[in-house]
Amino acid sequence: MFSQKAIERVTLINKKINFINSIVQEKGSISSALEDEQNSRASILMHLTSIAEQFDKLLHNGELEVLSFFEKQDIKGSYELRNFIAHDYEGVDLYIVEDVISQRLPIIQNSVNNILEASNV
Repeated sequence: MFSQKAIERVTLINKKINFINSIVQEKGSISSALEDEQNSRASILMHLTSIAEQFDKLLHNGELEVLSFFEKQDIKGSYELRNFIAHDYEGVDLYIVEDVISQRLPIIQNSVNNILEASNV
């Protein structure tokens, strides 16, 4: 159904989401995690960047079947957030990051679970 490479990329997205959720849980809230500039915020932003990179690789490798499980706004939004992080790290709007973590990551996680379930992974 899906290529092995696509499953590896989706599995990595899953891993990065789990890392973000762990950081948030450890800090007690999303806002507390983002307040920790030195460690938690940096980690969260890098994991979000990695998620966007995996979406980009799926897109450029023509993995449209896998990408169809995700909402287009999440794919586009993750790449836009990645660009903000990469090009204006200090100017990243943390309210947007907080919204992405609380509102969009659960939706992406659900899509990841559906893909992995469909792949028997």
